[in-house]
Order: sequence, then structure tokens, then C-alpha cells
Amino acid sequence: MAGADAKATALGSYRLEDQVGFYLRRAAQRHAAIFAEHMTDDLTPTQWAALVKLAEFESLSQNLLGRETAMDAATIKGVVDRLLRRGFVATAPDPGDARRMRVSITRDGAAAVERGTGPASAITAQTLRPLDATERRQLVDLLRRIG
Repeated sequence: MAGADAKATALGSYRLEDQVGFYLRRAAQRHAAIFAEHMTDDLTPTQWAALVKLAEFESLSQNLLGRETAMDAATIKGVVDRLLRRGFVATAPDPGDARRMRVSITRDGAAAVERGTGPASAITAQTLRPLDATERRQLVDLLRRIG
């Protein structure tokens, strides 16, 4: 028991189960599993986010697409590359600044968004199912504030 006592002293009152990150990670893992089970076209959450933003704006610089979807430059580049290989997006130099790459949604990408919108709404509903309507709104509002 001496080892357990030493560990308890070193940790003080810190308990993993009391930490917000622990529960955020568990919730994210649950959501990711639900997403993978129900999303169409074998899209990942990051690919879906990029396609939805491109469906909204039609065309964005790759940099702005990353900011709009909360992805860093390396992540958005990988997402765009994968979507490009699947024919869901097209890229071209930005006419206003050749150093920038513009990303546009294609017809196939728009069709994937159409197919995925219903399942995406169902994914959100299933993720939030343990909460009542008031708790759902509160959770989203609170996450928006800390994000």
C-alpha cells in the first residue's frame, strides 16, 4: 500500500474523472463513432465540415476554408487533397493572389452534401439523445462559448 499512498500524495486532489477534458474526449469519441456509422460517402467529420462550408460559399481560399472549419493549415490541406482525389472539390490558383489556392465544390461534392444532410442531422440528434431539449441548447451554447 505504500506505493498507492505515494501516488495519492503526488496526485493530491487531482482526479482524471473530475477534468473537463476527460469528458470532452469521451463525448467526442462517442460522436465520432456515431458519425462513422451513419455518414454517407465514407466521409470523415473534417471532410464533411469542409464540404458543407464549400456548399455554403461555393468557393473559398484553402486558408479561409481552414479557418471557417477550425482546421490548421496542414489538416485542411490533407482534407482538400482527399476530397480532390474523390472529385468532390476542384482547386485553382486564386485570381487575386497566385500564392493562394481556391477550393470549389463540384457537382459530385454538392450531391454528397445533399445525401449527407439528413444523416448529419440524425447524427447530431443521436449524439445529443441523452439530453432533453433545454440541455441540448445549453450544451451547444456552452461549447460555443469555450470554443
